[in-house]
Amino acid sequence: MERNITILGLLVDDRASHASKVQEVLTRYGSHILSRSGIPAPSKDRGIITLTMEASEQERQEIEQELGQIRGIQVRTLSFGVPSDVFND
Repeated sequence: MERNITILGLLVDDRASHASKVQEVLTRYGSHILSRSGIPAPSKDRGIITLTMEASEQERQEIEQELGQIRGIQVRTLSFGVPSDVFND
């Protein structure tokens, strides 16, 4: 199964209410996540999370769908379509 490098951007509204649900999903897909960074905006109670993942198209769709079902979460994806083994040479 071909695994590509994908970047997911999450905009999290009402962070206090949604953080545990988001973390639950990210933990389930943790083996696919290469890096994660977050930028909180406390004055707006929002945050942005950026994930770099190594995942198949199906796995990417699954995590995107699960995160998108959480109220207050917006998900955007950038998939390079570059097989991950290119980075392992």
